[in-house]
Amino acid sequence: MTDARLGLTVTHRRYVPYSHAHYAGNLVDGAYALGLFGDVATEVCIRTDGDEGLFAGYADVRFHAPVHAGDVVEVTARVSRVGTRSRTLELSCAVVCRGRPDRSASAAEVLDPPIVAVTATGTVVVPAARVSREE
Repeated sequence: MTDARLGLTVTHRRYVPYSHAHYAGNLVDGAYALGLFGDVATEVCIRTDGDEGLFAGYADVRFHAPVHAGDVVEVTARVSRVGTRSRTLELSCAVVCRGRPDRSASAAEVLDPPIVAVTATGTVVVPAARVSREE
C-alpha cells in the first residue's frame, strides 16, 4: 500500500529583499536558502501530520548558482520517504526572476528556464504523540 504523503509537493515563492544582501554584488549568503527550506518544510509537516514538526538535518546540500538581492526565488519541497516519525524531503531553490540593475535601478526579468541555485535533502520529524493519534 502506497503512503498518500509520498510525492506531496509544496512550493513557496519569495522576493529576496536588498536588506538580505551579504556580500559584494548584492550576493545573498547560502544560509538564506536553508532558511527558506525550513519554511517550506514546516508547511509540508502541517499538511502531512497536522504539526509544524522539526528539522532534524540536511544531507547533500549543493550550491549551484548565486542568489542575489532583487531575485524572486521558488522553493520546493517534495516528500520522498515517509518513516514512522520522519519524513525525507527533496528540496530545491530556483531563481525565477532576476533584477537587472545594469539596465535601470528597477529593471528585472523572468528567467526561462529558472536557475537552480540550491538543492538539498532534508529530514524532518514530527512528535510521536501526534503520530500515534493519526496512525
